[in-house]
Amino acid sequence: MQRLGVTDAEAVRRTYEAESVATAHLAGEFAGIVETLHAFVAADWRLGVVTSKHVDRAAPLLARLGCPFATIRTPAGAGRTKPAPDPLLLALVDLGVDPASAVYVGDMAVDQESAARAGVPYVHAGWGYGQPTAPAPETVSSPRELLSLLPAKQLVEGSTV
Repeated sequence: MQRLGVTDAEAVRRTYEAESVATAHLAGEFAGIVETLHAFVAADWRLGVVTSKHVDRAAPLLARLGCPFATIRTPAGAGRTKPAPDPLLLALVDLGVDPASAVYVGDMAVDQESAARAGVPYVHAGWGYGQPTAPAPETVSSPRELLSLLPAKQLVEGSTV
């Protein structure tokens, strides 16, 4: 912000947050994400969200998915923000899940780093915004490819996708 000559960074942040909330209705879901999330729920997976978005920006977007997320962690919560492992580990505490038994799907380098620091297997969402870093993680190119994480029996019995 200093290099751009911005003297009131707080005013810029406030404007950004307000406009992001006001225009959230313009954001669209990635093709196949709703069906994929519901397939995981049908297979009895507990889903959580760890996002860098403020809760006021994240909540309306997540509500549109119609998915019962068991936890949502935002920068407003306890601990440090990504790439620290704190928000991911706190989400796993909320879910009652061991880090080694979890899978973290993200689309930014901070997601990959947070997962590595938390000891959580990471899958990169290739349809998202960012590129993975070295070492190259498993990458899926569409939400539907995430269904490969489900055991075949659960996929057949628990999914309508």
